[in-house]
Amino acid sequence: MTTSSTASTTTDIDAEALELLRALTGRDDAVFHDGQLEAIRALVADRRRALVVQRTGWGKSAVYFIATLLLRRRGGGPTLLVSPLLALMRDQVAAASRAGVRAVAVNSANAHEWSDVQQALAADEVDVLLVSPERLNNPRFRDEQLPVLVARLGMLVVDEAHCISDWGHDFRPDYRRLADLIRTLPTTVPVLATTATANERVVADVEEQLTAGPDDQVLTIRGSLARASLRLGVLTLPTSRDRLGWLLSHLDDLPGSGIIYTLTVSAADDTARLLREAGHAVRSYSGRIDNEEREALEGQLKRNELKALVATSALGMGFDKPDLGFVVHLGAPSSPVAYYQQIGRAGRATDNADVLLLPGTEDAEIWQYFATASMPSEARASAVLAELGDTPLSTPALEARVDVKRSPLELMLKVLDVDGAVSRVQGGWVSTGRPWVYDAERYGRIGEARVAEQQSMIAYERATTCRMQMLQLDLDDTAAAPCGRCDICAGAWYPSEIGGEAAASASTSLDRVGVEIEPRAQWPTGADRAGVPAKGKIVEGERVETGRALARLTDLGWGTTLRQVFAAGAEDAPLTKALLDGVVRVLKEWPWAERPVGVVSMPSSSRPQLVGSLAEAISTVGRLPLLGSLTPTRPSAGRGSRGGGNSVYRLADVWQAVEVGPELAAALGQVSGPVLLVDDLVDSRWTMTTAGRELRRAGASAVLPFSLGVVG
Repeated sequence: MTTSSTASTTTDIDAEALELLRALTGRDDAVFHDGQLEAIRALVADRRRALVVQRTGWGKSAVYFIATLLLRRRGGGPTLLVSPLLALMRDQVAAASRAGVRAVAVNSANAHEWSDVQQALAADEVDVLLVSPERLNNPRFRDEQLPVLVARLGMLVVDEAHCISDWGHDFRPDYRRLADLIRTLPTTVPVLATTATANERVVADVEEQLTAGPDDQVLTIRGSLARASLRLGVLTLPTSRDRLGWLLSHLDDLPGSGIIYTLTVSAADDTARLLREAGHAVRSYSGRIDNEEREALEGQLKRNELKALVATSALGMGFDKPDLGFVVHLGAPSSPVAYYQQIGRAGRATDNADVLLLPGTEDAEIWQYFATASMPSEARASAVLAELGDTPLSTPALEARVDVKRSPLELMLKVLDVDGAVSRVQGGWVSTGRPWVYDAERYGRIGEARVAEQQSMIAYERATTCRMQMLQLDLDDTAAAPCGRCDICAGAWYPSEIGGEAAASASTSLDRVGVEIEPRAQWPTGADRAGVPAKGKIVEGERVETGRALARLTDLGWGTTLRQVFAAGAEDAPLTKALLDGVVRVLKEWPWAERPVGVVSMPSSSRPQLVGSLAEAISTVGRLPLLGSLTPTRPSAGRGSRGGGNSVYRLADVWQAVEVGPELAAALGQVSGPVLLVDDLVDSRWTMTTAGRELRRAGASAVLPFSLGVVG
């Protein structure tokens, strides 16, 4: 192509792109932001591979929608857009429609529409197909539909591309599979990766995975990550009561509607309940609610029917409410990069939005839990590989053979799949037979990076220089400069006082006691493989009833006290007066159908004083006979006592581990009615299930489990 024809082509693309931008925005005076037109030219005229790292609200979606329409006008096929979250997909489909782009999604929430999507693709009636990264490894989609789509692909877009990288704050193993897909694409197919949260290390990693070969050059367009609309602040308060009291006092003072982020599901639920009881229009949002309810809650917030959603990180990437007025964090995320991503929900189309962090003393413990939970160990990975062969095993079947919980097992299988050691096929997982070596150095480096990120977050909390500048520097933004708006630059913009009534309400809420212990109704699939002769439903006459605990360990109130009691290295000690007061309140509020007639304790090798004194105290204050303790049949060692294993192995560890001895059997024979079964801590619920089964078989008409704490 001659220089003049190249210039002519570029001029045509510029004019068409501007026309489409103005149609997209509905404004005749709309112009491109710096870098947008450059990216569109690279994709349409040069068919290049490009990485765009730009702040939230810059207009990354405009780049790929306009590029798609231009490529389609030039005879190109549909764009495949890989997007990580259902909420993000919903917003992208809606935005595409406004731009005149025919976009459809294929995900777990619309399985009933897949056949219609296939027909529309075959008729060339789709401009953009949105899929999750997990969909790329669905056997049917991967083997039957993806090859047909790739053969006529117009462009590949990878949204939230930091998920590709081990170093990204939200690494998703399935994203790694995109590197293999990219290498199979003809060099004439443009590829675009976009993110707002990538430092230099992540950028280099993503660039490497976008290349088709050693001579391939990736165009990286990187702008300033400063968010001029955001006013940042950090308010350090000593207790959960004070943080909740501040919210009760000042939530209505925050502009518009917004998001209150918490680190755990229970914190989101507790905070939402407290605020709702005080008359605030808020709801809890987490990964535990189903897709339909999530969509409904997102809609309520977008329509300003709620003051706030109290959310975990499940409400994160891509949630698009341009006028979101504030983001408050009850507890800090584990890295400045993750924090920047979450606060990026606010102030996208407004001049002002408030961002406040209320760090908690328990944050570091929660960071450590999630960091270790996401790292596969060599021993467990090797155990998984040892069980897989040529015959497919489903995840539940594999779970029955290895001592790994379902969620970490699924994550590990994805990692092994991306590494080429296993493959997902119809019916489950198989071994590929390829050699696999645990990359200890890589995981060590990732672990060190996570610790460094945590230290950076602590430095942000204690900052003496501009907070926005600190966040930009953590993302290697060389254009970082003082913002002039944060509490360091301009002084504290938020009140620090807590109203007396609000503090009292927070104290009352945090002092609330009582958590249900749901009874197990079904034995886990595959228990027989671990030596447990039980399957199907638990026989009605051998089940325990719904029990009670004082609190969850993750609770904002009593959870703080219980975490100290059950901390690693904490000494065994008798029940304290404060804990006894809480226990008495739980028992008083327990709406049992029939009052218990006696107390039975679990044997404990780790906390015999605590469990023994708890049973005695309940017996005394409840005026119930202490019938005795179950008798251990073997030392309390193994998987169950360590915790962390899956249901099959944890059940096997406690199966017939206790029995009803002669003295307890005689005592049970002297009473008629339900008995309280007392322990210190409930995790998997299999200990209470099997111990209660022994008591039922020994003649107890019902068993009511009770513990101080519940894990989770």
